[in-house]
Amino acid sequence: MAQIPEDVIEKIRSQVNIVDVVSQYVQLRQSGKNLFGLCPFHEERTPSFSVSEDKQIFHCFSCGRGGNVFKFIMEIENLSFPQAVKKVAELENLPIDQKYFSEGSSGSSSSQNSEQKQLIGLNEEAVSLFNHILLNTKIGEPALKYLRDRGVNDKTISQFKLGYAPNQRLLKQFFDQKKVDYQLLRKSGLFAEDQQGNLHDRFVDRVMFPIRDPNGHTVGFSGRLLGAQENMPKYLNSPETETFNKSKILFNLDFARPNIRKNEPAILFEGFMDVITAFQNGIKTGIASMGTSLTEDQVYDIKRITNQIVVCYDGDTPGQKAIKRAIDIFSPKKGFDVKIVVIPDNLDPDDFIKKRGVQKFEELLSHTQAPLEFELSFLKRNYNLDSEDEQTRYISEALKLISGVGSSLSRDLYLNRLAEEFKVDKDVLKKQIQPLISNQNEVENNLNQGSLSVLPINNVDTSKHLSLVQKAEECLLNRMLNYRDIWLKVSNISGFSFVDEQFQMLYLLAEGYFSKYQDYQIATFSNFISEASLQSLLIEIDMLDLAKDPTDEEINDYLAIIMKKAPVEQQLKEKRLQLREASKIGDEQKVQQLTIDIINLEKQKQQAHLEQA
Repeated sequence: MAQIPEDVIEKIRSQVNIVDVVSQYVQLRQSGKNLFGLCPFHEERTPSFSVSEDKQIFHCFSCGRGGNVFKFIMEIENLSFPQAVKKVAELENLPIDQKYFSEGSSGSSSSQNSEQKQLIGLNEEAVSLFNHILLNTKIGEPALKYLRDRGVNDKTISQFKLGYAPNQRLLKQFFDQKKVDYQLLRKSGLFAEDQQGNLHDRFVDRVMFPIRDPNGHTVGFSGRLLGAQENMPKYLNSPETETFNKSKILFNLDFARPNIRKNEPAILFEGFMDVITAFQNGIKTGIASMGTSLTEDQVYDIKRITNQIVVCYDGDTPGQKAIKRAIDIFSPKKGFDVKIVVIPDNLDPDDFIKKRGVQKFEELLSHTQAPLEFELSFLKRNYNLDSEDEQTRYISEALKLISGVGSSLSRDLYLNRLAEEFKVDKDVLKKQIQPLISNQNEVENNLNQGSLSVLPINNVDTSKHLSLVQKAEECLLNRMLNYRDIWLKVSNISGFSFVDEQFQMLYLLAEGYFSKYQDYQIATFSNFISEASLQSLLIEIDMLDLAKDPTDEEINDYLAIIMKKAPVEQQLKEKRLQLREASKIGDEQKVQQLTIDIINLEKQKQQAHLEQA
């Protein structure tokens, strides 16, 4: 694999706007000069992830990650630098010569967990085998007929890499022929282990749905039983593994994300077939949880991409109850704009599209309900509204729901509807709801007092405990990088070097950068830095809030601290350690000499301090 020339790398970087790339993974909002969003590398309530369009860099105030567009793709897709360059070029449809990339390279960075890579590799091989059996073998014909009977066409089968795990238990034989390590097979989730330690195919006679992570890697499976078997679940998911955690995975998020980022809402379905059928019919923002109630991890993954959610669950009673749970977890207090689709006649979305057509389904999507509107309709199921007593109880419960609406205008509209529907005096309803609103406000105030989500980004404490010398090094390097005359002045000082090893390494890398480029651009300089800690340090240096124009006095102060104070402090540290050792062994003569040395160094330190003052 040939090394990618620097001019090719810089040409790609300069033609790409980091905001366009990051926006495909993170929902960004303008705040001052920069854009902010929830960090994709760790969980947080308050956005601390910043993107500077002007400088073409990203930085998280909380976890410290930062860099240019290539670094972002390396981190989020777990790619090596060359593969990140390739990925960025592909995202922006820029040409790049394939000779720079070895064939069959997975592109995973060396920092990725080696076992995770191997497990994902096993899953990908299983995908290929199951898909081949489905499409090209006689034993796969019943499964292929099942999918086609359900309206799944060959293009969709290929896109989602659907497959079939037959009765013959071929997967174990397949991996045995490849001499795959037994312990790795145990950890893959593809096999069940008996009491003797023998491994058997976990998925037997099942239509296989590969489960991908947000980056498109196959991390597990869900298998749908094809034939009737007693005491066997209809759907069987992979167990928890190093790569698969069903509480954190959303089916189809990798395919849906680019479409959601076009400012389309995410459509939350219950089942895989709902997602697949919708996708096949041009509705490509569908996602689904893994057969369980939504978790906070899944909600967080959605929120990083969008705050617009359409909940489209089955039309039967369990589906409607699930909608109620979804409304609770997608609370407006978490910043979501939620709409509800009610599927008529107890149908699920998959069946509705097949029976009524995609156009009718799109009409449902264009006539969504607000969460409260759905909740009021759902509440009616519990009451016989022909009875006055039941009407009274319903109105009482409805007022509790309406009291939770934040907008006084919206509350008033719902009160109008309630008064008109049941022919009651609106003033009576307003009188009844007032104490409920007061109680609701009190509860919310108490919750907000302990909530992290009310903290603005400016209150995030990003300060580090740096020594005086490190602070001087940080400020000086900032000035040197951004002001050519200061760079020339300092770099021409005989014997100058930074005390801290990381600052010195950045300084040496900057020398290489300035030998090729006249003007400083942090996004370009980032290409010269491969080490993550140095990337983060460079971003922190760039983020320093210094006066607009440096002065000679300021630069001289930094130099005095680095070149005079730092060496004295280092010598003091070493002499004190030597004194401690000499005292332990009772070397009186050495103790006396070291004490004199320390006193003299303290005097030098004090003199340097007076000169600086």
